[in-house]
Formats: sequence, structure tokens, C-alpha cells
Amino acid sequence: MKSQDTPFEGGPLDGRVLPVLLGLTGHPPKVYRVPVPDAAGGPPTVLVYRRVQSGRSKRLGLHQGWKYAYDPEGRAGGGPRWPWSGPRAGNGGATPGSHADG
Repeated sequence: MKSQDTPFEGGPLDGRVLPVLLGLTGHPPKVYRVPVPDAAGGPPTVLVYRRVQSGRSKRLGLHQGWKYAYDPEGRAGGGPRWPWSGPRAGNGGATPGSHADG
């Protein structure tokens, strides 16, 4: 499989460049989860990084590559949004909660 050296920003992996396996489309995964074992033998802590654009070229505005940004909340998501799916919990969007008037 093909891999690409990808920089990480924020969190414990800040400033590191790690090889990340590419998918069938030639892009790294949208979400990169890193399990960190607990020193006391408890369940591992999972660090979540989200793929973002590394930058754009000045002249033509072309895509320059990918990097990973730390997501401290570790929100679930990143999958496809289907029209028949209900709202995601805690999306913070314009859709009101259960009762908007009361």
C-alpha cells in the first residue's frame, strides 16, 4: 500500500510528521485515531485528529496537500450524511431542540 508523510498540528503529536496509509482515492483518511495506553493499566485514551487542507497555491488556488488538526472533543462523525438521517446529537446547528416555544 502507498503511504504519505503527513504533518500533525496540536495535541500531543504537534509538529510530528508520520507516514499515513492512503486510501483507494489516494487521500489519507478523514479521521485519524491514535490509541494511547494508560500507565495505570486502564482503558487506553484515544486521540482524534481530523484531516484539513494544508494550504492553497497563491496564483491558481490549487490544493497543496493534507495535514491533521487535533480534535480535543473527539467528536464522532465524518461519515456520509443521508437526507433521511436524523439530526446528530449536539450538532449546534440552527435546528431547535425538542420544543422551540417552551
